[in-house]
Amino acid sequence: MSGSHDNTIKLWDVQTGGVVKTFHGHTSIVLSVSISVDNTMIASGSDDETICLWNIGTGVCQVIKEHNASITTVSFSPTNPQLLLSASKDGTVQKWGTDGHQIGPLIPGSHVAFSPDGTQFVSCNGSAVTIWNTDSGETVVEVHLTNAKPHYCCFSPDGKLIACAAGHTIYLWDITGPDPHLIKTFVGHTNRVTSLVFSSSLTLISASEDKSIKFWETGTSSANPVVPHSAPIRAVSLQAKDGLAFSVDSAGVVRTWSILTGFCKESFQTQAKDIGVGDIQLLGDRLIIIGYKEDQEEICMWGTEQGEPQTVGKNTFIPRGLRISGDGSRVFCVDGRDIQAWSIQTGVHTGKIDMLSGDPYWLDPLWIDGSKVMVRCEGSLTLGWDFGILGSTPIKISPTPTDRPCLDFLGTAAQSTTDPIGIEDRITGEVVFQLCGRYAQPSATQWDGQYLIAGYGTGEVLILDFSDMLP
Repeated sequence: MSGSHDNTIKLWDVQTGGVVKTFHGHTSIVLSVSISVDNTMIASGSDDETICLWNIGTGVCQVIKEHNASITTVSFSPTNPQLLLSASKDGTVQKWGTDGHQIGPLIPGSHVAFSPDGTQFVSCNGSAVTIWNTDSGETVVEVHLTNAKPHYCCFSPDGKLIACAAGHTIYLWDITGPDPHLIKTFVGHTNRVTSLVFSSSLTLISASEDKSIKFWETGTSSANPVVPHSAPIRAVSLQAKDGLAFSVDSAGVVRTWSILTGFCKESFQTQAKDIGVGDIQLLGDRLIIIGYKEDQEEICMWGTEQGEPQTVGKNTFIPRGLRISGDGSRVFCVDGRDIQAWSIQTGVHTGKIDMLSGDPYWLDPLWIDGSKVMVRCEGSLTLGWDFGILGSTPIKISPTPTDRPCLDFLGTAAQSTTDPIGIEDRITGEVVFQLCGRYAQPSATQWDGQYLIAGYGTGEVLILDFSDMLP
């Protein structure tokens, strides 16, 4: 079955792909459809605030109009062909018989789904996700989200898990014990999740307004669920060869993330508070944070241990693209029209490039590899230098077509621009991806040719994998 913006419901033959029957009757968009377990009836819910019960054989329709807003969900019981649930934007869930009569009192909720055995159902209401006893209507379990409003929910096939979507994020609970607990948070969609379904108890499928469908592994994990920072993100960094990403917020809290799973591996407090531009890198067993303190015009370095920061250098301007070199030996940044370099070990100034021509606007984090540095300039010009060993004169270099990836990063979070950041195919010049909506302008970003990490003033961290777009 399918419900459509053309106000119709269609019944399809999955073998041939042909339409078996079209049902006309709604006067607005069809938002939800469900078929009875004995395959004799279809229920449909519409933006016209009605529920239609269709006899599949005769096409006869019975109209129910009791809700006072759009019908968001209709769902037949998986075990009782004469029992139906509906949920509406009026904030209520109602239980119906197929004769059109309401059963029991109204229940608060805006989306509803049956458990596999039909004995329970789950609903979303405000910040709460509630499981109800189907027969008695009594609450069985209720869990809450902080600062999020779930709008879609479903049970796993074994009835042990419930999943719900709140905005672009998906939350997964284990409800088997006396104390239901959040076991996973899935972050990856860049727009509102519109549908969830389990293909098995180990796999969850989601669809989103970002025009993507994603498959998620629901197996247990020892990592912590993704929880946003409680303060705005100041710096993010990628260390993809080790499968790691890092974020630091304005309170100095650092989190280490698994790129593969999106889960937080470690979280700890540092003294790196209120930095403007920054970078983070794991050097052996020591995590180094480089940041710029605007009120002091200093570039400072912090370790994971508590204590005062070490001053690495001073800048005339707010640095652009402050980055740690790939080998961990130096710090590079753009200072006005200059490229500056300092030793991480000693804090000594080790090199400077005065760019008399070209206006550098951002260090290319993709190319800060050991002693080699590249900058993006106005007019899409990319310039590079090899600073060599400490104390040597930098030598100008040019990337070859095989050096640079086919995808290029567009936009800079620290610049004053209203343009959304995105990814461009360098060969064709086509913009193949753009962050949209409230994710269009992050406060910190880094791109390494395959992964894009973005941090936001809301405390959220987004990691996107573009490997499927690479040759």
